[in-house]
Amino acid sequence: MEDLKPAVGGDAVARAERPNERSERPSGALAQEAQFGSDVVAETLRQLGIRYIALNPGASFRGLHDSLVNFLGNEEPKMLLCLHEEHAVAMAQGYAKVSGETMAAAVHSNVGLMHGAMAIFNAWCDRMPVLVIGATGPVDAAERRPWIDWIHTARDQGALVRHYTKWDDQPASPEAAREALARAKWIAETAPQGPVYVNLDAGMQEAPLTKPLLAFDVARHMPKVAGSAGPAEIEALVALLKEAKRPLILQGRASRSQAAWRDRVALAEALGARVLTDSKIGAGFPTDHPLHASAPAHFPLPDAQRMIGEADLVLSLDWVEVAGTLKSGKVGAATRIVQISLDHRIHNGWSMDHQALPPVDLFVSADPDAVVPELLAALRSAGFTGPREGWGPENPIKDGPYEVPAAGSAMYVRDLALGLREATCGREVCLLHVPISWEGHWWPFRHPLDYVGSDGGGGIGGGPGIAVGGALALQGSDRLPAAVCGDGDFIMGATAIWTAVRYRIPLLVVVANNRSFYNDEVHQERVAKMRGRPVENRWIGQKMIDPELDFAAIARAQGAVGIGPVTRPEDLAGAYAAAITIVDEGGVAVVDVHIEPGYPVTTIEAFGQTAQGGTAGPSRGGES
Repeated sequence: MEDLKPAVGGDAVARAERPNERSERPSGALAQEAQFGSDVVAETLRQLGIRYIALNPGASFRGLHDSLVNFLGNEEPKMLLCLHEEHAVAMAQGYAKVSGETMAAAVHSNVGLMHGAMAIFNAWCDRMPVLVIGATGPVDAAERRPWIDWIHTARDQGALVRHYTKWDDQPASPEAAREALARAKWIAETAPQGPVYVNLDAGMQEAPLTKPLLAFDVARHMPKVAGSAGPAEIEALVALLKEAKRPLILQGRASRSQAAWRDRVALAEALGARVLTDSKIGAGFPTDHPLHASAPAHFPLPDAQRMIGEADLVLSLDWVEVAGTLKSGKVGAATRIVQISLDHRIHNGWSMDHQALPPVDLFVSADPDAVVPELLAALRSAGFTGPREGWGPENPIKDGPYEVPAAGSAMYVRDLALGLREATCGREVCLLHVPISWEGHWWPFRHPLDYVGSDGGGGIGGGPGIAVGGALALQGSDRLPAAVCGDGDFIMGATAIWTAVRYRIPLLVVVANNRSFYNDEVHQERVAKMRGRPVENRWIGQKMIDPELDFAAIARAQGAVGIGPVTRPEDLAGAYAAAITIVDEGGVAVVDVHIEPGYPVTTIEAFGQTAQGGTAGPSRGGES
């Protein structure tokens, strides 16, 4: 991204020296040329520009492991040891969320893929490019060791994740593996982006090369795919937008490009369009801009629903849930709906992550980042010199001083959030994760790297790994990497913190600890009310008490600095200051903050109105 310093041009993350990174340099002389099938695989990863490969070791890819170390010297790609396959994939997802670049994750045959499957689903729903490399026991049954190779060999291993990957392959030769990896990365990075899976035969990896391979030009096998609109579509868009008196932009999935960010702002200003953003995905528009209509949230808040209902034209820029959003605002037949997206290209019949089918008057099958500058140019040619006056009420997000709660009073998520914002005042922060109880008006987003979105698939336990991957991508920049994880999310992914410590990846993690899987308490309360049963019992089977988890001790067990539990609001500032100092010095700090369970009123209203009484929010709520 342009703001990462030192920059190297374009939107690429700076490839700066990382002085705090602990090296794992192999001893002895490296192999000077490819001699085995796995050497070809490793060499291809380097040619593809894969900088890191996160992994939990597995015998099924021991050949590749050796090649990465004794042929490539553990550089480009560099191995990052993880304590669980789920963390490896989550790290790659977090890295992509910040950098826009593909990172690899290696998982052991069958069992490792099963461990990593939830993180793959998160990356799928998040539309993030991740190259997952797996392996299988020898495909040739005569070459299998008794028992272990047999239980780690599947006839169609890719079927485990085929429903939530863009593509998978099981190449049987070094030549085929080389092509498969190039195709996989190309498909992963072509919009709509997503994870891919390449399964390497253990026999192919370990077999010596019998002949020289033909030259393979990686760049020529990964052509750029145009994602722009045609002239007729741009003309139709301009005609609809010129007629609109109350246009509303639903700003959905977008890259971390600052140039694309500026174009989106210019488009809204030219049209006088109000804008809504979504806290499930990364920042796509400045939330304290006068045209931003409501605080970002998982579901449209009541004021956003009113704006949706009043708009005469809704322009969706790859919005995640168009039909549900229109329904929340009770949009009528007279409202024109425009959808610009490529997401339909990867919808399938297994996962319902494509959401309900929306009514659309004009559909443009293109990448919004490519269409917006073309649309801007066409609007200016049509006489939209902008900025045009916006419509509707002013932006409700206002800056204001944080009032510390009285000494000894209870703390809530709001205090945790605003206290962190106060502690980082004047600094550039990248929020790598926040819990579902987070309210968008607490922290204005003014840059595409201010916030990179949620886990994607609602897979609790992904937050820590995603945060570590995002922090890895931020190394060499001036941004402070920070993540706020619910207690359930953190405990399921806590050992991901070890990898950050091991490789000197600076990171601040705050645990919003309400000692409960609280979201499910809300679900149980709703069920009890519907059935006329005691709501007082909602906590049973939900509370993490007797004993309470010591998150600071868990962090220290991973080698991080654990602070807390912080139980009094007057101690919060000191805890944050100490943690930030640790991160500035290249360390990892985890702050355990005890908060009262509960959701803000606006969040409850949004859940209730969107779900029409059927649910309180995402299931498996380990979040605060």
